[in-house]
Amino acid sequence: MGTSKFDIADYLDSEEMIAEYLNAALEEGDNAGIINAIGHVAKAIGMTKIAEETGLSRPSLYKALSDGAKPQFATILKVLKAIGGQLQVNPITT
Repeated sequence: MGTSKFDIADYLDSEEMIAEYLNAALEEGDNAGIINAIGHVAKAIGMTKIAEETGLSRPSLYKALSDGAKPQFATILKVLKAIGGQLQVNPITT
């Protein structure tokens, strides 16, 4: 019996889980980590659906959300809107 490869997208099955996952990535503040997390959420929801809602082709979407990608901010905003998310700024408490 073999082991299966862990895929976080398999666990992003509710709006709450998706929000927690993205918020954790945003708190870390690592650009690559945030883009990677958005890609995992897009995969969990369905790349075809996200592509249709953003107006991007599936290959462009995969490329924009791949490891090492540096997508335009407008692309990130389109994808966030398509996955049901939004950016929000809160004051940092020290």
